[in-house]
Amino acid sequence: MTVNDVLITHIFFHPTGAIFEQNAIRDDEVFQLAISDLSLNDDILQSERITHSIKLIEPNNPFQAVQEACELMNQGILALVSSTGCAAANALQSLTDAMHIPHLFIQRNGDGTPRAECQLNPSPDGERYTLAARPPVRLNDVMITLVSELRWQKFIVFYDSEYDVRGLRGFLDQASRMGLDVSLQQVDRNVTKVFSTLFSTMRMEELNHYRDTLRRAILLLSPRTAQVFIHQAVETNLASKDSHWVYANEEVSDTEIMELVHSALGRMTVIRQIFPLWRDTNIRCIRNNHRISSLLCDPQEGYLQSLEVSSLYLYDSVLMLANAFYRKLEDRKWHSMASLNCMRKSTKPWNGGCHFTIHLTYGRISGLTGLMDFRSNGANSHVQFEILGTSYSETFGKDVKRLATWDSDRGLNGSLRENRAEHGMQGITLKVVTLLEEPFVMVAENILGQPKRYKGFSIDVLDALAKILGFKYEMYQVADGKYGSPQANGSWNGMIGELIGKRADVAISAITITPERENVVDFSKRYLDYSVGILMTKTEERLNIFSLLAPFDLAVWACIAAAIPVVGVMVFLLRRVQSVRTQNPPGPHQPAPVTTSFQSAIWIVYGAFVQQGGESFMSSMALRIAMGSWWLFTLIVCSSYTANLAAYLTVSRMDNAVRTFQDLSKQTELSYGTVRDSAVFEYFRVKGTNPLEQDSTFAELWRTINKNQGQDNSVTSPAEGIRKVSDTEAVHGAGKSFSVHYHVHEAGWLAIGGCL
Repeated sequence: MTVNDVLITHIFFHPTGAIFEQNAIRDDEVFQLAISDLSLNDDILQSERITHSIKLIEPNNPFQAVQEACELMNQGILALVSSTGCAAANALQSLTDAMHIPHLFIQRNGDGTPRAECQLNPSPDGERYTLAARPPVRLNDVMITLVSELRWQKFIVFYDSEYDVRGLRGFLDQASRMGLDVSLQQVDRNVTKVFSTLFSTMRMEELNHYRDTLRRAILLLSPRTAQVFIHQAVETNLASKDSHWVYANEEVSDTEIMELVHSALGRMTVIRQIFPLWRDTNIRCIRNNHRISSLLCDPQEGYLQSLEVSSLYLYDSVLMLANAFYRKLEDRKWHSMASLNCMRKSTKPWNGGCHFTIHLTYGRISGLTGLMDFRSNGANSHVQFEILGTSYSETFGKDVKRLATWDSDRGLNGSLRENRAEHGMQGITLKVVTLLEEPFVMVAENILGQPKRYKGFSIDVLDALAKILGFKYEMYQVADGKYGSPQANGSWNGMIGELIGKRADVAISAITITPERENVVDFSKRYLDYSVGILMTKTEERLNIFSLLAPFDLAVWACIAAAIPVVGVMVFLLRRVQSVRTQNPPGPHQPAPVTTSFQSAIWIVYGAFVQQGGESFMSSMALRIAMGSWWLFTLIVCSSYTANLAAYLTVSRMDNAVRTFQDLSKQTELSYGTVRDSAVFEYFRVKGTNPLEQDSTFAELWRTINKNQGQDNSVTSPAEGIRKVSDTEAVHGAGKSFSVHYHVHEAGWLAIGGCL
């Protein structure tokens, strides 16, 4: 007799509870999708099924989280899955530790701000029932590796107002041990207010120092805040092309990266988390030669790429629970689930929770996020980052590429340092175009028959670079003698045109960096700055023998000269009258007769005028009154002369005072111009022809500068402008009208000169 063995299949149901925040709609969706996919995949959960109960709470509400968890335990659950913030996670940890319920926790940050690690409370009895499915925050380790590779010594960290700055404690400790100078600054949600506050509270010197600090920065911001922040920094001229900013955020999409790179100037580096197994879609989605019907397996839907990182870890957490359920049944150590009442003091913890947690801790799966296990201190330690970047000279938005990767096991894989040319220019000869401009580029004394040689500040820099990098160079002067400006047909003239046309490899001179030029060529870091100024001829001070007469007008001197003889005649007559009255011969005690000559009277009056006195004897009252009045007059005249003479000798008077652009535009005696097709020429053209410019000063300046297409007043070179100012002085002479010419030094200074 044949005995037929009958196989009876038992279907086990595993009740699982889940707590999500109300604003995490995708978490509920992904959790149910994971359970649905398990029913299609017999590799993990064969004849078993997972039942679930989901509770939604307000964002980061610990009290409501505990309430909902107690209700789930009262219904009878084997495990709890939560995707919440840190406050709710700590409350759930305390409850699940007390009730011995396995708890898989996924930390989420829905506002896009980089997350700071949750500090979970240690279990009182040493048994851990809360396991962190999402790995601990490893951005600090990646950032410290990055700044070490880049050899940064001083930088600033901007963090979002929603970011928990305590998460930077480990990073700052390591940076301090390495001797790095790190500054911190919070960025408010109103980014525009941040920059307006800077400009209203900082002086120009402080802003320049702050601009230098911004050259190296780490941004711990949400993608939206970071984009606005970078845009404002560029608009306010606080960011430059030699800056290097690092944006660190685990969750940032390709689209957001491209927006950041388009907004930024200089070099941009992005750190984000990656999941390499995403490309293994076919292997993951085919079971027993059949394709699993899941949204995750349909590349046309793009469902996987649209999920947040927390949702991906939530999906893998369900797979980890299913794996633990199966292993527990396989070991035949199953414990029935008893209903737990959180409010009843006599309620005992679940006696099967410890064994179930052990199966979770020592289990291992390969899911959407890669390898997952909890053997490292009760947390999933497997995490990998990619470091994307664009270099200073690359075209924005086109050459963003992966520079390196970082994982928790091997650390950094790749190099983040900028490519240097120290070893790649040996024996290369560069063509260098230049434009003569003292003292930057000048022609040196040349030996007959030898090539033309150059000297100057810029030549010294070029020689130093050639020595360091090992290249040689051939130098020539630009044919049109211009620095470079755009033409009507879209081409460029001058040195910029030589570079664009590939006729020269390098241009070196005192050239101004402008946005238009930066769009077509790359500039080195500027090593010297000049502001726009006014160049005028200086009047020569010549000695004049009659300068002592300058304090008084000629009429005053004529009156003084006439007053002396008039007063002298009056004194002579009064003394004659006195002498007639004293005709008696003098006695032994009587004074000698007074001299009554006209010459002596004039001498007495002159001596009184120059405050030297005289040997006069005035006994009559009339003579005393006359001389006293004269003395008072001479005192006033001498005091006025002394004051006017001091002012005349110490104060230099300018007949044609031009100190500002407003002064220059209001006067008509001085003509002025600048170097045609220069940066300053273009600056005045843009300002003078802008209909929205409220100040009419630049419109008036541009009319004079561009008179007859710039042929009348403007010049072709700075040297010509200086020579024209000097020649006009020689023609007209000192103290007369003088020539003024706007003249630009392309390193940044403007010169003006005057009246033809």
